[in-house]
Formats: sequence, C-alpha cells, structure tokens
Amino acid sequence: MDRRFDRSVAPPGGVSGSLERLHDALEASCVVGTWDLDHVRQVIVYDAGAAQLLTGDPSLAEKELTGLISIAAVHPADHAWLIEHVGAVTRAGGLFLVEYRVMAEDGTVRWLLSRGRTYLSETGHPLRTCGILIDITEMHDGDERYVVSGAGLSDDPLERATDLALALRKTLGPDAPAGVRAAAELLLINLGQSLARVGRH
Repeated sequence: MDRRFDRSVAPPGGVSGSLERLHDALEASCVVGTWDLDHVRQVIVYDAGAAQLLTGDPSLAEKELTGLISIAAVHPADHAWLIEHVGAVTRAGGLFLVEYRVMAEDGTVRWLLSRGRTYLSETGHPLRTCGILIDITEMHDGDERYVVSGAGLSDDPLERATDLALALRKTLGPDAPAGVRAAAELLLINLGQSLARVGRH
C-alpha cells in the first residue's frame, strides 16, 4: 500500500475522511491503541482503541481511570497474572513486552502485545509508564502468556524511535494540523508492525 501524501489532491471526504481511513489503516496494521500511566497519581489514560479493548467502553478514552475498571475487558484468567507481572516490570523500570488476552462483550478473545517503557525517579521509584497495544491474534500460537523486560530487551534505535513517536503523538494533541497528526500515526503504524514482528521472535 502506498502511504505517501499527495499534497496536490484533496482526499475524498476531506480531512475527517482522511483521518477515518488512517484509523482503519492503523487497526489493519495491528497497532490498536496507546496508553499512559501516571504512577504518582495512580491514573491511566487510554486512547479510543485501548479503551475499547481494555475496558470494553471506548467512551472512557482520554479519561483518567483507576482500579479494575482500567482492565475490565482483560480475560478473567489473565487479571491477577497481568497485575502481578506488570507491577513487577514497572517497578524495575525500562522497557517491557507483555502478552495477554482480552474479551469482547460477545465473548471474542483477542491476544494483545503491550510494549511499554517505565521512567523512574532519581530514587528509583516509577513515575510514568507509556506504551502501545498491538493486536497479535492472527500471529499468536498456543495459549502461553509472557513478559519480557530489562535485560531481555535491547534498547535499539527501533525502541528509542517508538518512545519518541509516542511522545510526539502526545505532544501534538487534537489541535495539531491533520497532516501532522496523520504523519505521527503512520509512524506508529510502521513501528508497531516492526515491534510485533520482533516480539514474536
């Protein structure tokens, strides 16, 4: 698919149509959401995709969530496991990958790969964790969950680029020019595809 921008041609449906197609492309490319956890205030914020998958309610997007409502759609068998393991990797700081299941209202089960990075204070306490969700259902084999963190992950240019892309997306906000936001989303699409491939090998 050619994802280059042609500035001489207005997209059918205008900017809103273009962003809708971009959202469809984002979903088709396996990147399904982003999230940002403030450890100091104990709140997490999802975009619409993450809110839909993790809470079952897309209207909770961009709202500060606390407690079990933030993982209400996580598979019941993965709840305690996810809380325990993500808690451990965030306390350690740095990069992590975690794989787990979510359930839709109709009972459909999806496998997610959550890639995040935790930033620690000077005293070693978690301050903030942010990351992306990648739908790996189509490439998942078996029922095993896993967590990889710290020494298991290399801090290579792809990982640093993902951190910068997440920071860019957050910095731009909803008032940024549509073309700039689209470019940031396309960058996340490509990074997400690469991370999904790396996470499965």
